[in-house]
Amino acid sequence: MIILIKKEANLDTLNASDAKREFGDALIRAQHGPVRINKNGKPVAVLVSASEFTQLQAYRERCLQQEIAEGIADLDAGRVINGEEVIAELRTRLSNANG
Repeated sequence: MIILIKKEANLDTLNASDAKREFGDALIRAQHGPVRINKNGKPVAVLVSASEFTQLQAYRERCLQQEIAEGIADLDAGRVINGEEVIAELRTRLSNANG
C-alpha cells in the first residue's frame, strides 16, 4: 500500500524552543491545522488536534484491516510461498547480480 501525503508549503512551523515557550499558543494553533516542530532546522514532531489524531488512528486501523484481509485472501487462494523458496530466490538473484 502506498500512502501519498501532500506536502504542505503553508504548514505552521515552530522551532522547539518556541514551541516549549509558547505551548499554549501551539495547542490553539493545532486546533486549526498541524503544527510542525523543528529542532536544529529539522522536523522532529507534528502537533495535531485530538480529533485529527483520532481520524488518523482510524484511517491507520482501516488500512491495517484491509492489508490483513488481503493477506487472508492470498492465503485462501494459495498465493503464498514458503520462506525457503524466498531465500532460494534471493540467493539466485544475488548470485546473478554479482556475476
